[in-house]
Amino acid sequence: MASPAPPPTAPDDGPPAPPRPESLSVLFWAFTWLALQGFGGVLAVAQRELVERLGWMSREEFVETLAVAQVLPGPNIVNLSLMIGDRFFGLRGAMVALAGMLAFPSVVVLVLAALSTTWLASPQMSGALRGMGAVSAGLILATGLKLLPSLRQNPVGFWPGAVLAALVFGATVWLKLPLFWIVLSVGGLGMTLALIALKRSRAP
Repeated sequence: MASPAPPPTAPDDGPPAPPRPESLSVLFWAFTWLALQGFGGVLAVAQRELVERLGWMSREEFVETLAVAQVLPGPNIVNLSLMIGDRFFGLRGAMVALAGMLAFPSVVVLVLAALSTTWLASPQMSGALRGMGAVSAGLILATGLKLLPSLRQNPVGFWPGAVLAALVFGATVWLKLPLFWIVLSVGGLGMTLALIALKRSRAP
């Protein structure tokens, strides 16, 4: 007696598509909430919101997009918002993401500027604002440590990437070189190493 045929299996469609904003309004409010949390530095909040909470980008994609945003003129977080908005909705998405990044924080800054001659000028408030410097430094350091494992997926490799990061740290902290020369020298070296590694990986 013949054994029954196995039930049909569903076709393998591959891994599920990563999450993305459902509409322009979702994109706008996501960047608005991101910007309003950015006391002491928006970059750390952007990594947490876009990568960890929303899942719109992988850690490696965030690092690659941030690298381009750092090289382009202008604030890196503004460049980042434009590129991410364009990635999902084209030019409209870029403009909406930028509006979300700037609209409500601009209102907050204008209100604080109106209060700066009285409330913010008090010694207690000035001291509190100076204390935010330590918080900002901690946020940036924590973000850097979170993104460090992404070097394992980088074509340069983990240890060469770590050496490049150490060179940037030394050039910034101890040598106090301008950002332009750091990007030109260490950034150029990193791009050269990546191109060599990619050519070797594609060689037969």
